[in-house]
Amino acid sequence: MPDSLPLSDRYLALIDEIVETTLKGKISSVEQVYQMLLKGITSGTGEVFELALSDRLNAFQSQVDSEKDELKKAKATRSLRAIKTIQSQWQRWQEQNKATEAIASAVTEITTATANERLATFIRVTDPNQKYPLNLQQLQQLSKALQQFAQADSDLQQFSEGITRGLASWQRLQDNLLSWMYEQKESLGFGGVPGERGPWASWAKQLSSELPQTLLRTLAREESAIEFAQRQRGITLRDWVEMALILQFLQRGLINWFDQQAYDVKAGPKLSISTFLTFAVIWSQLASGFSSIGTVYSDACSQIMLQILRTFAQRPYFPFYGGIFASFTGTYLRDALDYLDEPLRRGEGTQEKARILTLLGYSQRALGQYQRSIDFHQQALEIARNAGDRACEIANLNHLSRTYVQQQNYAEAINYSQRALILSRQAGDRTGEANALVNLGYSEVMQAQELENLEPETYEAAINYLEQGLKLSEKLGDIQSKALCVSSLGIAYLVIGEHQTAIKYLEDGFKTAQVSGDLYLQGRNLAYLAEAYYHLQNSEKTVYTGCLGMYLLQQIASREWRQPAGLLTILQGQIGVEAFQKLLQQHRPKMIAVIGVDGYDHIPQLLEEYKGDIS
Repeated sequence: MPDSLPLSDRYLALIDEIVETTLKGKISSVEQVYQMLLKGITSGTGEVFELALSDRLNAFQSQVDSEKDELKKAKATRSLRAIKTIQSQWQRWQEQNKATEAIASAVTEITTATANERLATFIRVTDPNQKYPLNLQQLQQLSKALQQFAQADSDLQQFSEGITRGLASWQRLQDNLLSWMYEQKESLGFGGVPGERGPWASWAKQLSSELPQTLLRTLAREESAIEFAQRQRGITLRDWVEMALILQFLQRGLINWFDQQAYDVKAGPKLSISTFLTFAVIWSQLASGFSSIGTVYSDACSQIMLQILRTFAQRPYFPFYGGIFASFTGTYLRDALDYLDEPLRRGEGTQEKARILTLLGYSQRALGQYQRSIDFHQQALEIARNAGDRACEIANLNHLSRTYVQQQNYAEAINYSQRALILSRQAGDRTGEANALVNLGYSEVMQAQELENLEPETYEAAINYLEQGLKLSEKLGDIQSKALCVSSLGIAYLVIGEHQTAIKYLEDGFKTAQVSGDLYLQGRNLAYLAEAYYHLQNSEKTVYTGCLGMYLLQQIASREWRQPAGLLTILQGQIGVEAFQKLLQQHRPKMIAVIGVDGYDHIPQLLEEYKGDIS
């Protein structure tokens, strides 16, 4: 095939040659077709070859459709079959060549970047959100390619060594990625007793490199990742790259495993969500800590955090109606979502950003930061509307309704829930509709209470909305929405003085929130259960539910822990400290099963803290 021919003609000739050789029986396997393509196609000219292939495919298809002569039709059919074989091997060639081109492009971008931009460039070219993300083997090839350009102890040399060491460390960790689960049977999350148990400590034992090992031990002890980063004044690029790869592969490895446990109530999407959030927060804290050393490492950490959140936002189980999950615990994570605010402010308006802002808005409401919650949801609402993300738009209308209830602005709460209801029905978003029904009913109950409206019809209509929402959430099998529905029904019945009915729904709400993993809803249900039991003069159950609710809400830094604390303080004053302590001791085994010995021992301290605040 002469090189003087135009490229399009050369590729047409190559296709014809493969077809003819196939028809003559000289090609006996698809591998031979692939090898001919490999020799005949020049990298970077794929579009030209694709046009030539499309031209021949259409020509043979037309001949098969119109040919009357049986012999000619049979030959055209065999030719068409050969063309489809070429097409399948062309797709294979594309996949293989894309990886080669991606590595070559990554090397070019890293080597031509300025010294200050190289780390950011490295993180961008290794972003898992790319169309053709680099796998382990391709990262090894990238390391070797950078080595060829590197001078002794240059930053390129450090990149190369950091990649090699990071991949070697991951190979060791990979075999023991899940071993901690068998040591920690009572919990699959990232919480638990600080120290030598749990995932971080288990992984730290597998590493020999000082920096990543120290970080994992810091996390195991629930110490501050911010303070860890602030102490790393002598950090090298080599160490940072190794640490970054280890953390990223740990996160992806866990999520891959959790994603495969779809039918396991203790794992599955709940722990995938938790893993995304946990690692995003760790990167945001590292970004905060490294900022005292310089912007290069700090910006790189923020960049990885945003990549994680972007991946998360694209998952089918992204939680539009939840924010704080059971395994997203530990004192080192308290208030950590605050750190996600600043990097997101710098990001452009995208669909992914709207979804992350939705999550942050929910979490801020749980913390009692109502105005910040509204700000997040309003931003998300505008971005989602512009991006045409209806599910996200409806979710934020629902969240705004819920947050305005917390602010006791019931007119606005009803307004947003009505808008969510109309839009969800138009869009066919059944989950959004279930939440809108619940929010509308809940808002109307709370407004009627404020206006001291004693008309039974007002409450009946509102509770009817709540019951419709519950039926719909049960029909959909949506655990998170059901948890909100039964919780809201419980509070509504508590408001109208039907305490036994309230208890039934609130107990169901607590159990459902445990399954969904939402700590905030668990704490709220327990707090309102304590109120219901108090009205029924059941001191024993008031102490049990009130103490548990107070502790869980305080653990996620929600200001609402003060609600059960106030009730418990009143009860303690009525029955006496000794009787109160006896009831607390009576429920010790049941409480330890939920919050551990440390949690149980912390309850008296919380009550003292509350009394100190009000004195």
